[in-house]
Amino acid sequence: MRSIAILSIGFMWMSATAQESYVANRFYEGLPHWAQEITVQDLIWALIPAPVPQTGQITSYDVGDDGDLKSGVPWPNPRFTDNGDGTVTDNLTGLIWLKNADCGGIMNWANALSYCSSLANGQCGLSDGSSQGDWRLPNVQEFRSLIDYGFYDPALSNAAGTAKWAEGDAFSGVKNSVYWSSTTHAYYTDTAWEVHLNHGFAHDLNKLYRAFVWPVRGGQ
Repeated sequence: MRSIAILSIGFMWMSATAQESYVANRFYEGLPHWAQEITVQDLIWALIPAPVPQTGQITSYDVGDDGDLKSGVPWPNPRFTDNGDGTVTDNLTGLIWLKNADCGGIMNWANALSYCSSLANGQCGLSDGSSQGDWRLPNVQEFRSLIDYGFYDPALSNAAGTAKWAEGDAFSGVKNSVYWSSTTHAYYTDTAWEVHLNHGFAHDLNKLYRAFVWPVRGGQ
C-alpha cells in the first residue's frame, strides 16, 4: 500500500463514530482513487497511537525503576466506574466488565467461551440490556489491563485506583486465583493463557483444566 503524508493538525479526542466521520470528511474528499482504498480505521490508527499505560506501581525500590519513573499514560480517577446495572467500566481502556467476578464459578476453557457468549441481561445481576453475543471471554491483554502491579492478593485496585481492591469497590467476588483468557498459546495449542490475579502474572494452562471466568464486552 502506498503511503500518504498526513499533515499535523489539532485533534481532540472524540467518540469512535465522531472520529470516523471527521477522518472521512477531512481526508477522503479529493484523494486519488488509490488513496481511497485506505480504510477509515487505517487513518485513525495513523492519527491516534495506542500508548502504554502505567503499571500502577508507585513504590520505588531503586533509582530508575518503575516505581521511580512511573512511565506510561497516567490512570484516570476514578479508574473504574460502577454503572449500577451489574457492570463496571474501566475508564482507562473503555472495556466494560461484569461486576461479579465469580458469577460463573470455575470451568474448563471451552465452557468458559460458551458461558461468556451466552451471558445476557437478567443474568449475574445484569440490568444493562445486553444480549447473548455481547459478552466474551477477554483476551490475555484485555485481562492483564486490569492488573495493578502496586498490589497483590489481588493485584487489582479499588474504583478510585488509589488503593487495593476491597469487596464491592468496584467489583465483587474477585478471587485470588486463576482466570481464563480467550488467547490460545501459540506453541502449546492445547493450552490457553490464564492470569493469576493474586500476583498478576500470566501462564498457559491446559484447556481441560478449570479456572475462574470474568466476562467483558466493548473495546475495539
